[in-house]
Amino acid sequence: MSTPGTEHRAEALRPHAEDAFAHELKALAAADDRPRPTRWKLSPWAVATYLLGGTLDDGTVITPKYVGPRRIVEVAVTTLATDRALLLLGVPGTAKTWVSEHLAAAVSGDSTLLVQGTAGTPEEAIRYGWNYARLLAHGPSREALVPSPVMRAMADGMTARVEELTRIPADVQDTLITVLSEKTLPIPELGQEVQAVRGFNLIATANDRDRGVNELSSALRRRFNTVVLPLPATADAEVDIVARRVDQMGRALDLPAVPEGLEEIRRVVTVFRELRDGVTGDGRTKVKSPSGTLSTAEAISVVTGGLALAAHFGDGVLRPSDVAAGILGAVVRDPAADRVVWQEYLEAVVRERDGWKDFYRACREVTA
Repeated sequence: MSTPGTEHRAEALRPHAEDAFAHELKALAAADDRPRPTRWKLSPWAVATYLLGGTLDDGTVITPKYVGPRRIVEVAVTTLATDRALLLLGVPGTAKTWVSEHLAAAVSGDSTLLVQGTAGTPEEAIRYGWNYARLLAHGPSREALVPSPVMRAMADGMTARVEELTRIPADVQDTLITVLSEKTLPIPELGQEVQAVRGFNLIATANDRDRGVNELSSALRRRFNTVVLPLPATADAEVDIVARRVDQMGRALDLPAVPEGLEEIRRVVTVFRELRDGVTGDGRTKVKSPSGTLSTAEAISVVTGGLALAAHFGDGVLRPSDVAAGILGAVVRDPAADRVVWQEYLEAVVRERDGWKDFYRACREVTA
């Protein structure tokens, strides 16, 4: 007999990392004979292996969750093993949230202690709130208190996550200062406090294009060790990232296999990189860049959408006509300026490129 809710978890559209990769985490834990910090599920070496991928002695293949410089992952993992919080910084689409989730899953076995930062995030989301029915009936008490994910992580020695930290109002951000410096969360209404136990730490993410939105105070920034996640260094690396993520998402959505669409994935990545960099891959032609970021995450979205079109309205094979509309939507954010940039790129670069005639025609059709 199944446990209530098990069926829904098995059919989750986007399982938590600790569920989706449970077999890898279990295999790593069994093979991991290195020292583990207090309350960590894995050693720092095993956490890094989980993120970067590898093959264990028993033949278990650990799939890469992050494709990039190894040192970045090692510094991030090492930071979590100290009393310093970790800030993952980068432009949109550099896998900050993805890395944050997988780090928490590997370290604590639970990636769900999450505060999602927005302009409306209240102080209670980081500190605690109240069950007002109990509060009115019995007054302030621990039973009436509703702990935030950060408070729960402190009490249990777990890893908390704060996404889009710079989207949170500055006065709310600063509620983290005491938590990160004193490892204490005061509850003045009860004359009590929650002290963090060993194993607690916090991972925050921030978009470095948000500078000036709610920039971190110097006092708060000092509490973090900042790790910058770069865009993929090469086209091959970016194609690999897009193909892996699309394959994972496609299996959950019953979409066609990625290998049959690798040519179009490379084409999407090439277009995004050239427009992002302002120059063609061979360095011969300068092009204008649009207003959007054209990140790896957006490339993943374009290809996934294209696969869905191919599956439901085509022959199941990803073709230029399946990705053209998605690319147009990603590139043309400003209807006036970006459309000019896109049309110039089509005529000066795409039209003249060998083997791209079908792609050129498809893009011209959706652009007209």
